[in-house]
Amino acid sequence: MKRNCDSSSLRGLCPKQSSLQLFWFALGRALICALCVPVLFFSCSEPVPKPYGYYRIDLPEHRYIKYEGSKNFSFNISSNAVIELVADNEKGEWLNICYPGLNATIYCSYFSMNPAMFVDISEDNRKLVYRHALKANAVTEISFSNSADKVYGVFYNLEGNVATPVQFTLTDSTKNFFRASLLFNNIPNQDSITPTLNFIKEDIKQLMESFRWPI
Repeated sequence: MKRNCDSSSLRGLCPKQSSLQLFWFALGRALICALCVPVLFFSCSEPVPKPYGYYRIDLPEHRYIKYEGSKNFSFNISSNAVIELVADNEKGEWLNICYPGLNATIYCSYFSMNPAMFVDISEDNRKLVYRHALKANAVTEISFSNSADKVYGVFYNLEGNVATPVQFTLTDSTKNFFRASLLFNNIPNQDSITPTLNFIKEDIKQLMESFRWPI
């Protein structure tokens, strides 16, 4: 005898069909929960900010040429740099070593002196350097000496977000005094300029070691 099952008799009279429907119902609920949980998790979790990044700079090779455009001194400069003459008169000489591709400039000045002026000039320059030390994390002074060519100096390394991360002086301590400072043409940020700064430091080292007074 065939039985007809209606909604009122599913549990007692048709157990097989009732179990199958309950199975699909439970499976459907499980799938819905599985899809909703990730959505709730990602929508309620705190957003994670991405770290700051900087543009990658492909630095060129170190190549040098001799600069002899001054009657007061000569030195080697990077082939990637350009000399910009500012002034040359009885008071002194001013020039800029520009790095167009690196957004940086080394501002240079020269003037003659006598031995009695040496101490005062050196101290004035040191005070000028330490004005920037207010924003520097540290200042390192490195002495330079080339006694064979009578070139003596100090290299100042200023760490931190400062306007002039490198300054240096060169002198023969009797007649000539040369000073320079490196500036980047942007807001100081040590993290972003470090690769370029290290690159230019190598050029400054070459400049100081090749520096000569006229014979």
